[in-house]
Amino acid sequence: MSRRVELHVSDISPSGTTSGAYQMVLVDLEGIWRLPIIIGGTEAQAIAIAMERIEPLRPLTHDLIKTLATSFGIEVMEVEIYNFKEGVFHAKLIAIQDSRQVEIDSRTSDAVAIALRFDCPIFCQDFILKENAITHHDEKLLGLADLDGVEDELEEPEELSIQELQSALEEALQNEDYERASQLRDEIARRSA
Repeated sequence: MSRRVELHVSDISPSGTTSGAYQMVLVDLEGIWRLPIIIGGTEAQAIAIAMERIEPLRPLTHDLIKTLATSFGIEVMEVEIYNFKEGVFHAKLIAIQDSRQVEIDSRTSDAVAIALRFDCPIFCQDFILKENAITHHDEKLLGLADLDGVEDELEEPEELSIQELQSALEEALQNEDYERASQLRDEIARRSA
């Protein structure tokens, strides 16, 4: 009998195998399973923005979906990764309006980006994890590094003043370079601590 396992986004990093693609790693709450999923750059950016709680100057697609849904009283209650066929993960949004509940098919990357905006849980069927996830035991056998990753360092951050970092952050936000904005914000926070 299949059961559902709750996951959260642990890391997003460039994929070493496909140009322009990213690897999103979902981890269960106990830290046993790590499910890597290859996603596109746009979706990776949308997920990273939500994880870092960055407010874009203009709403991105997933922000627009949330605004539209909440404007009509629709709440996304959870996301479920329910199948894996021919190398593709299948997910669905479980949404409710008044007392009516609907399941909406979605790409996994879009479902995760929306789940982060609605602050709702992400579940995965355990048979998918058993077939596709990596465990700590597997990592040791394969000699893999910790998949949580290490954040990329800013280029020569010690040469930038706080004011220069702040200016660069504003420029990155205007250019919608949210990955760079996140790095700059983290450096500012580190120095302010």
